[in-house]
Amino acid sequence: MKCVPDVILNNGCKIPVVGMGVLSYPFPEPETVKLAVLKAIEIGYRHFDTAPIYKTEQGLGLAIAEALKLGLIKSRDELFVTSKLWCSDAHPHLVIPALQKTLKNLGLDYLDLYLIHWPLSSNTPGNYDFPIPKEELVQIDYKSVWAAMEEAHRLGLTKSIGVSNFSCKKLENLLTLTKIPPAVNQVEMNPLWRQDKLKEFCKEKGIVITAYSTLGARETLLSPNRAMESQVLKEIAIARGKTIAQVCRRWVYEQGVTLLVKSFNEERMKENLDIFEWELSKEDLKKIDEIPQSRGLSGDFFVSDGPFKSLAELWDGEL
Repeated sequence: MKCVPDVILNNGCKIPVVGMGVLSYPFPEPETVKLAVLKAIEIGYRHFDTAPIYKTEQGLGLAIAEALKLGLIKSRDELFVTSKLWCSDAHPHLVIPALQKTLKNLGLDYLDLYLIHWPLSSNTPGNYDFPIPKEELVQIDYKSVWAAMEEAHRLGLTKSIGVSNFSCKKLENLLTLTKIPPAVNQVEMNPLWRQDKLKEFCKEKGIVITAYSTLGARETLLSPNRAMESQVLKEIAIARGKTIAQVCRRWVYEQGVTLLVKSFNEERMKENLDIFEWELSKEDLKKIDEIPQSRGLSGDFFVSDGPFKSLAELWDGEL
């Protein structure tokens, strides 16, 4: 079993450096999720990331219960479980009910981390369809929604709270409203979208980045990851005797952030943890720094006549 190191969050809690994102498309049956997560726990994964729109909370909960029953873990406290507040529930009076529903789906008493999934709301409470019809997108009330997140923390429903897909500017604004600062910002990050500005900002503010789409995903989940087409990454992988995926994830790890990987395949699960006992050279890093930058997930499904009328507004110019 691989031993995954931890990073300490700004509230003293520990988060495993590598987590398993429990998202697959087409959406898997709960039993499929359960079996994949059980195998991941056997291999050494201890952080699992889900969300209501992934439709995998139930399967993850079944796996945790089974892992306890089988003795793969001695207590639930050995795991770090993340879920998210979807846009339809991003209203102050819905935050705690949404989190309670997530906990019921998971069969847990608490989360380790609860994130605001995107920096906007929709006016259809309880609707977890995606994409959201653009006419339903509305401005999020950052102050009152974050206050409800803080209340969820005070009630012990989640040990840590944070955000996802927030720009530097949105984080800076949020920090002026908080009593409890966000512990994590979960964002796209990979050699093709390095997030240099955001990385430095979060480091300065004591916010840990969790990277998703570490292979440079495209807008459509069924399209090949962009990193696989990079000649630079291919050459580094061959020279290191590693896969392109391992090179990408080692690069992310060397940025001092945490990351999510996503595979229900046992061999890929093992491969995704084989990033700790080797390193990229200065020459490798220089080559990666020269790769042209672009987002894989632009977020254009949130551009509308509502809160964000352009991608520049959504990302505050961080394009």
